[in-house]
Amino acid sequence: MQTHFADVVGILNEDKSIKAVRADKRKNFQRIMRYSIDFSDVKGQGQVKRALEVAAGGGHNVIMVGPPGSGKTILAKRLPTILPDLILDEALETTKIHSVAGLLPATQGLVATRPFRSPHHTISDAGLIGGGTVPKPGEVSLSHNGVLFLDELPEFKKNVLEVMRQPLENGDVTISRASISLSYPARFLLLAAMNLCPCGYATDSHNECTCTPQIIQKYMNRISGPLMDRIDIHIEVPAVPFTELSSKTNGEKSDVIKSRVQLARQRQLDRFEEMPTVFCNAQMESNELKNYCTLGSKQSELLKNAMENLGLSARAYDRILKVSRTIADLEGEESIRTTHISEAIHYRSLDRKLWLA
Repeated sequence: MQTHFADVVGILNEDKSIKAVRADKRKNFQRIMRYSIDFSDVKGQGQVKRALEVAAGGGHNVIMVGPPGSGKTILAKRLPTILPDLILDEALETTKIHSVAGLLPATQGLVATRPFRSPHHTISDAGLIGGGTVPKPGEVSLSHNGVLFLDELPEFKKNVLEVMRQPLENGDVTISRASISLSYPARFLLLAAMNLCPCGYATDSHNECTCTPQIIQKYMNRISGPLMDRIDIHIEVPAVPFTELSSKTNGEKSDVIKSRVQLARQRQLDRFEEMPTVFCNAQMESNELKNYCTLGSKQSELLKNAMENLGLSARAYDRILKVSRTIADLEGEESIRTTHISEAIHYRSLDRKLWLA
């Protein structure tokens, strides 16, 4: 180590030599890829954990619905821990965005874990998308390669939610000003949470809901159809019974779940190898659905009956196929089976409208 300016001058004049120092950047990268939380911390909610595993396995956007205190936020914070590990190129890209925004800690040279951003529902559209006199990245870009969590989704201003449609569709966001136009990447997994009514107890068996069907419908209408079209999985999060809260048994660790997710994602990368714009099942369009989500007669009949008898909306059809493909990938199956379709149908609870009956 050089301790004097004279040494530095000597090195620059080639009068002195300096010993090269080499660092194993991949080893250092692996060392800091650690999360302080784990899925095993969450008591109960096995059905919700499974839904989040499916979401991670196929890159599907999710909305969780349940009463206050059911654990939606705790579950949301642990979703990044089961997503595939960041590769070095993704980490560098994510680090650049956080550095531009001035959010990179002085002691941290690299963002090595997937971002988790949870803006408050009072955020402005500029705060969410980005902006300012000198345009800076917003929450959708700070969530790039990670998770954007929107808690109390209906409480967000409608115009704020509508501006998310571009990044959800294109994976980037463009900020234009009189003198400059900038584009920031914004490929993130959207995880939303909400109560089913203003009081929060529409599906809670232990608390009485005071909302009328008309009030519930008005509350739900705060979320536009085009935004819901981009959410593949709806999952109900019930209150956790005391017996599960007091249980000393831990659930599966995040690393165990992540191993299944990474295998499923690799199958998708292999499948879409010749498609430069498709990396996971959630990004499939009509052609990919026809090629990779073909159904047998039993599966087609099951899906037809569900559409008709459960009152599933038309938007649910493609979503069910995509999620079914992911469930099959998680189980290492080449074909979509009846059980995969059944589970995917279960993840369309907001389309059924049974809660208004």
